[in-house]
Amino acid sequence: MAEPELPELYEALMTTRAMRHFTDEAVPDDVVESILAAAVQAPSGGNIQPYQFVVVTEPERKAALAEIYLRAWRRYEPAVAAVTPPPATPEAAAAHQRNWKASDDLAHRLGDVPVLVLVLVPRISMAVRDDEGEMDVGPVHASVYPAVQNLILAARAHGLGAVLTTVYKVYEDEVRAACDIPDRYEVAALLPLGHPTGRWGIAARRPARSITNWETFGNRR
Repeated sequence: MAEPELPELYEALMTTRAMRHFTDEAVPDDVVESILAAAVQAPSGGNIQPYQFVVVTEPERKAALAEIYLRAWRRYEPAVAAVTPPPATPEAAAAHQRNWKASDDLAHRLGDVPVLVLVLVPRISMAVRDDEGEMDVGPVHASVYPAVQNLILAARAHGLGAVLTTVYKVYEDEVRAACDIPDRYEVAALLPLGHPTGRWGIAARRPARSITNWETFGNRR
């Protein structure tokens, strides 16, 4: 594999993993603002930057979001468990159990995380028309999630952890109500942000080579 020209950046890309356990140490507002400044530097279609951020730090509002999230998790967890195939190896089973426990822990302690960041996206279509008909050039979310990844990486640069969550969407209307978000916006992501108790490192992933096709589908190297 070729050596990267920016090894520190490459190291961050390879080792920034989902963090679901946090200390109660506060995150200063200027740090959050620095992270969001990096987030908006992500590319978006036509540079439209369609997203809005809602930063939640008030204990009462965090508690309201946490209660919604936990109710959603309690519905989601058994439904997913019922359709999840059993892990193929003891090692895979142990890893699955660790990840599931971390998700469960987050669901029960979300209100204790110092900062919750909601990422909003307007309910718009990116499609345009000409004389031949509609041209679908992809969803508006394609212009949102690069900013989310920038946010996560910028948080890492400040020594903070985060994880993209969407379980709350089971009760998304209640999330919007808790933060006075207009109906014209979808909540595309909720990210807990804080000082992680876990370690950075390379997460278990399928090797890129195993899912890479060259020139035509099915042509592997």
